[in-house]
Amino acid sequence: MLKNIIRWHSINTALGLLLLLPSPGNTSTPAGRPSSHHNQSWFKNVTHAAGIHEPHHVRRFDNAYAEIMQGYTKLGAAVAVADYNGDGFEDLFVTDSCTTCKNHLYRNNGDFTFTDVAEQAGVANGNDKTNASAGALWFDFNNDGLPDLFVARFGHSILYQNMGNGRFRDVTKAARLDRYFNAIKAIAFDYDKDGYVDLFIGSYFQPLDIFHPATPRFFPESFENANNGGGVTVLHNNGDGTFTDVTSRVGVLTTGWTLDLGHGDANDDGYDDLYVANDFGTDRFFLNNGNGTFTDKTETAIGFDTKKGMNADWGDFDNDGLLDIYVTNITDEYMREGNFLWHNNGNLTFTDVSRETGTYETGWGWAGKFFDYDNDGWLDLYVMNGWVSAGADDYIPDIFAMITRPGVDFADARNWPPIGGKSLSGYEKKRLFHNDHGHFFKDDAARHGLDSTKDGRGIAVADFDNDGRLDLFITNAGDEPFLYRNVLPTGAHWVGFILQGTKSNRMAIGAQIRLTANGKTYLRYVNGGNGFASQSTAHVNFGLAKTTRIDAVEIRWPSGLAQKLPPLTADHYYKIIEGKSPIAFKPRKAKP
Repeated sequence: MLKNIIRWHSINTALGLLLLLPSPGNTSTPAGRPSSHHNQSWFKNVTHAAGIHEPHHVRRFDNAYAEIMQGYTKLGAAVAVADYNGDGFEDLFVTDSCTTCKNHLYRNNGDFTFTDVAEQAGVANGNDKTNASAGALWFDFNNDGLPDLFVARFGHSILYQNMGNGRFRDVTKAARLDRYFNAIKAIAFDYDKDGYVDLFIGSYFQPLDIFHPATPRFFPESFENANNGGGVTVLHNNGDGTFTDVTSRVGVLTTGWTLDLGHGDANDDGYDDLYVANDFGTDRFFLNNGNGTFTDKTETAIGFDTKKGMNADWGDFDNDGLLDIYVTNITDEYMREGNFLWHNNGNLTFTDVSRETGTYETGWGWAGKFFDYDNDGWLDLYVMNGWVSAGADDYIPDIFAMITRPGVDFADARNWPPIGGKSLSGYEKKRLFHNDHGHFFKDDAARHGLDSTKDGRGIAVADFDNDGRLDLFITNAGDEPFLYRNVLPTGAHWVGFILQGTKSNRMAIGAQIRLTANGKTYLRYVNGGNGFASQSTAHVNFGLAKTTRIDAVEIRWPSGLAQKLPPLTADHYYKIIEGKSPIAFKPRKAKP
């Protein structure tokens, strides 16, 4: 009996390596159609009308292991949001992956159309024979008030400095970032509270040339422990335009196959902690000690797991004043892992409540984002799903034939069968979970036309038309993206905050806002890029339902300043400069 248990456990975990399988290309089905409740849909697909429909292209490798390596670029469709030119409208940077493909910088024209200005801005050329774009992050590394751009790449990543005239310059070498990261994810936050945001890079592979590998043995050595992944690199911002690798010094030590990073203040001590979602190897939770170092609290905080972690987003889903964490894994007919919804217990331990809340099973999960789409005061959750959508034949029998053969070396790429035109966990619907007062989530994706079966990856949440309703941009691997405009009927009130640090970092990453209205207190914060292949707005939005008056607002800045604001009126954006009185304004709205 024990042998059978071990055997099936090995089969289950071995299937996780399917992340590395080849993609047959752009063969996914059309977008999911709205249900019969179309008249109740609160999102409108405006992708083509907005001029933002250029597809993502998978990378084609040219080496001895190309047939198995195609799956790597199924991880390259990413999006990042920021108002790079300061015109009051949020813009988008979107990655592509093929050798000759260009990345896109979509400038928001203010009328819910966008223009790709990547070429003239100098940020289009992110792909070549030895590099492939995999992720992106906006962050103000030099505190000049202009969001700069970091492009995470398999190979060497790029740091672009925003020059303030619509153009960027490559400062990678000057910043001491010119090294082989094989990066797939980057987030930024000021872990030591010196006023400059630091850079945390997640790498899937070790720093070896995956485009021309010298050996076929560069797959995970163990599906459970996976001590040969890329792990996490911590780069301290020196405040002079340069960064220093302090990974060992600060104690963030992990060699898992990292897919996502997320930060948040788990114990409300004013210092942001770190969650690492590892595909192979257990997820990790690092506590910020407040002295420039971290302690690995994985065992006591979340426990060790053998699941395939792909997403790490933080948010207070039950409005208890503590930040919770949502992690996607793989849940399919052959791999029943289930997602994690880590409820923060308030004592540096977390309890998985995904089953109880209805967020456990989504499919082959990717990005998952908290946001209040209906402005009712409760954080909802949108989740991307699906791996390879192709032909009618299923790839699973081929995998089982391989893993049931004795003596197979799974670390050797040559032992894996080619997928050809077969599907693997394909045509999976995306999920939009509506939050029912922090107790249960109901999937409303079909109702709102958000249940596409394309192979989803990244999610960007932002108010692109400045109307107080949060819109969505999502990326699909090997396919066109979707831009959904939120057309929720008016009646649900809201308030938004745009923060600017002075003693704190300029983008106020890590700042917490506690808002009290109608006897209830809500917590939101500025995060520096949480979510797989995703970066959402740095603006902080609160849904207020029927409430029109905000009784109290407290901002806890990264510097340690606790700033209290006077009562405010709903349906406005407020610009808050650290330590100064709020400025109420209504940004220019996009034309209907």
